[in-house]
Amino acid sequence: MLTLAVLISGAGSNLRALLEATHEADFPARVIVVGADRQADGFAHAEAFGIPTLLVPFHDFESREEWGAELHAQLSVWQPDLLVLSGLMRLLPAPFVDAWAPRIINTHPAYLPEFPGAHGVRDALAAGVDQTGASVIVVDGGVDTGPILAQERVAVLPGDTEHTLHDRIKPVERRLLIDVVRRIAQGDLDLSAAAPTASSR
Repeated sequence: MLTLAVLISGAGSNLRALLEATHEADFPARVIVVGADRQADGFAHAEAFGIPTLLVPFHDFESREEWGAELHAQLSVWQPDLLVLSGLMRLLPAPFVDAWAPRIINTHPAYLPEFPGAHGVRDALAAGVDQTGASVIVVDGGVDTGPILAQERVAVLPGDTEHTLHDRIKPVERRLLIDVVRRIAQGDLDLSAAAPTASSR
């Protein structure tokens, strides 16, 4: 059974979908802890499923590196097989990435390498493209530059706003994330074949 630690910053909609999937008896992975860099609304999902939580507030530390060191220490107690970033709006420091690589995955609301960064949906609309997408990647030392594990196109419709487009991308992200976790747990997807480093951060 693959064990997961999920890191969030906000409402945790991807977390909720993952908890529902892993709650199924035949799903080969389980969430064992949910962590956040702030007091996140998504903790309510963890509590609803009886999952322990940990809070490492970013602003309690003088540097990103100190925050990352504490987050690493707290996660290490749980010894998860895989870290899933589910809306964590915080760049992980290089030593943290190096310590866990390649066992960190993340979703992104664009068809990478198109539109990386924090505003992938907004950037796709600004570029005037007729399609964008969703991706699941291994986290490396860059910003959305890690090996791509799964991705799917999503059409940009006439009149789309950032909100309406993101609302159509989110279900695709969730489906891809759940499928990637399942494939990793079943041994069909080998993360060790892509071992990123954080040296470029």
